[in-house]
Amino acid sequence: KLMRKEHKSKKGGLTAAGRAYFKRKTGANLKPPVTEKNPTGKRLARKKSFCARMAGVKGPMKDKKGRPTRKALALKRWRC
Repeated sequence: KLMRKEHKSKKGGLTAAGRAYFKRKTGANLKPPVTEKNPTGKRLARKKSFCARMAGVKGPMKDKKGRPTRKALALKRWRC
């Protein structure tokens, strides 16, 4: 397991500390989610791309206890 609990945001996705940890471990440069209501330019393209990819990911939107999954939280946070 690569990520620790404190690196995961309760709203979905990773915290800034989580992104920094992931960069140290893998060299990836993860950017924060686009949460603006009206993004422009490159941010809008990133948002559209993310929403298109994540919407097609298999898996439930709620777990067995009725709580939203990480997928559902990420889509909500990105306003997809």
